[in-house]
Amino acid sequence: MGAGNMGGAMAVRLLGRGWAVRIRDIDVAKAQALRQHGAEVAPTPSVAAAGAAALVVCVVDAQQMDEVLFGPQGAAAQLAAGTPVLLCPTVAPQDIEHCAGLLAAGGCLPIDAPMSGGPARAQAGTMSLMVACGDAAFAAAADLLADLSSRLFRVGSRPGDGARTKLVNNLLAGINLVGAAEALAMAQRLGLDPARTLEVIEQSSGQSWIGSDRMRRAIAGDFAPRAHLCLLQKDTRLAVAAAAEAGFEGPLGPAARDAFQQAAEAGLADLDDGALLRLLAPGP
Repeated sequence: MGAGNMGGAMAVRLLGRGWAVRIRDIDVAKAQALRQHGAEVAPTPSVAAAGAAALVVCVVDAQQMDEVLFGPQGAAAQLAAGTPVLLCPTVAPQDIEHCAGLLAAGGCLPIDAPMSGGPARAQAGTMSLMVACGDAAFAAAADLLADLSSRLFRVGSRPGDGARTKLVNNLLAGINLVGAAEALAMAQRLGLDPARTLEVIEQSSGQSWIGSDRMRRAIAGDFAPRAHLCLLQKDTRLAVAAAAEAGFEGPLGPAARDAFQQAAEAGLADLDDGALLRLLAPGP
C-alpha cells in the first residue's frame, strides 16, 4: 500500500524476488509505473488487500495510514485472520500503538516496521528495518522481512518501539544534515571550494553518511527529491515531541527541527532535503 519513493522501490524488490505484488497509491502515475515490473494495480485499498498473504503499508503519515487501513475503502476489513501487516511509515509511537491495537482486535498480526536507507537501498534489499512485534507476527512475516531487508533489527515486541527507534535515528540524521549544511555554508563564506571541502570532511572526523550523500548533490545544484525535505521536517518534529513526552530535551534536536521548519516555510519542502544548503547558503 503506497508506491512512492520507498514503497515503489520495495515493490520492485519483492517482484524481483518472485512475490506477486498488488499496489494501491493515490498517485495513479506512480502505481501505473510499477506495471512494467509486473505489479497489479488496485483501484482501492480494500481491493488491494483482498486475499493478500501479507500487507505492507508504506505511506507518508498517520492520517494516510489510518485511511488506507480503516477508511471507507480500507484494507483491514479484507484481511484474513493471521495476516501479517507491516506498518512502515514514520509516525508517532502512539499512532502505531493505536493501529496495531485495531489490527490485532481484527485478528491480524501487526508489525511495527519503519525503514531507513533510501530508495536505492530499498530496491537492493539492503535498507534497515526496525521491527517490533510479537513472536507469531515475526514468524509469519519471516520470508517477507528477509527479502525486504538484509539489515533487519528486531528492537522489541511492543508495537511503537520500532517507531521510537526510527525517530531516534531520524533525529540524528536531521542533526547531522543540518550540521553538514551549516559547515559547507561556512566553507563558502570563508572562500573555500565546497566540493573540495566536502572531500576533506569525507575522509576526516566530520564525516557522516547523510552529509556526504545530500551535500554532494546539493553542491552540484541537484535538488531533485530522493527524500523530500518535508519528511525530515515531519520526523524531527515527531522526534522532539516524543522526547518531550518522555521528559527529555536535548540541545540539538529542537534546533534541527526549527531549521527544517524554516526551510519548509522558505518554499523548499518539496525539494530534496539537501536543499537545506540553499537555505543557509543561497545562490546569487
